[in-house]
Formats: sequence, structure tokens, C-alpha cells
Amino acid sequence: MPPSNQTEPDRQADRALVERCLSQAPGAFDELYRRFAPRVFSLACRMSGSRSTGEDLLQEIFLLVHRKLGSFKGESALGTWVYRLATNCCLDHLRSRQHRMDQASEELDIAAAPATSSRPMRVDAMDIERAIAALPPGYRAAFVLHDVEGFDHPEVARMLGIAEGTSKSQVHKARMKMRTLLQS
Repeated sequence: MPPSNQTEPDRQADRALVERCLSQAPGAFDELYRRFAPRVFSLACRMSGSRSTGEDLLQEIFLLVHRKLGSFKGESALGTWVYRLATNCCLDHLRSRQHRMDQASEELDIAAAPATSSRPMRVDAMDIERAIAALPPGYRAAFVLHDVEGFDHPEVARMLGIAEGTSKSQVHKARMKMRTLLQS
């Protein structure tokens, strides 16, 4: 998640919510979940390419948040911390399918040439989501982290464990593939 300008009252509210969660105050973790689940779910669906996998990852992520909440130090916004855990969990999920990603990277090298058409193209959010889901996992991860979530290439490279040049290449190829998918 790109950096945010969090105010002192926001930091205090984050710390208070964490303390309530840690002391198992009724409804505290539900509040934390309701506050961050929509954006985390969106990330999980986009990174995994599947709504059902996104739902599974959402549960896994919030179990992880619950287990690790005691390690939140307040150095960043609570949302940033949750989002970073979510990103890492999604990346771990993608890495666990490394053999599939290796196969997908071979397919990615065969970049489809963009179709030319004189008619204007109309694209809605559902078309974009479907196109993102259709990308091979490696391209999808780089594309989502860079173009959707706003991380720069050095950050994407570090998160995915790839070279910065590979991040740039995967994002470029993902864009080309998206263009082709959206024009068909």
C-alpha cells in the first residue's frame, strides 16, 4: 500500500483498536475485520485471479492478522501493516505454485500482438477483472502490485523475489496481454 499521511489521532485510534483486540474486547476484532476486509479481499482476488481463492486467502490473511497482532508496533498505519501481511500472504500463495508459474512464464514470453481495430473499445470493470484473472500468475502478480496497487518496480521486484528488469518486463507483457484480451 503506498505510504499514507496518518495523523496522530489516527495513530492513537489504531493503537487503541489493537489494544482492544489483544485484550479480546467484544467486537474489537470484528471492527478491525470490517474496516480492512474489503480492500484485502480485492487484493486477494486480483493476486490469485479467482474470487473463490480470494475468499480462502481472506480467511487465511485474517487468521494471520489475529496471530500476529501482538507484533504490530505502530510504526506504520494499522491498515498499512494489515495490507503488507495480506500482500505477503498472497505472494506466498503464488510462490507455493512455483511450478505453475514457471510454466506460465514460458507462455508469457509468447506475447500476443495487440489487435488493431478502427472501432472504439468499450471496457467495463468486469471486463478488466476478467482480463486480470486471465493473466498468467507471474504477470498478474507484477501487474497488480505495480499498476493496480501502485508499488514501484524495485518494490515489486523485492516482493516477488525477481530482478527489477523482470518486473518491468512482466508488467509490460501483462499490459500487452490485457490489451489483447480486452479487444477480443
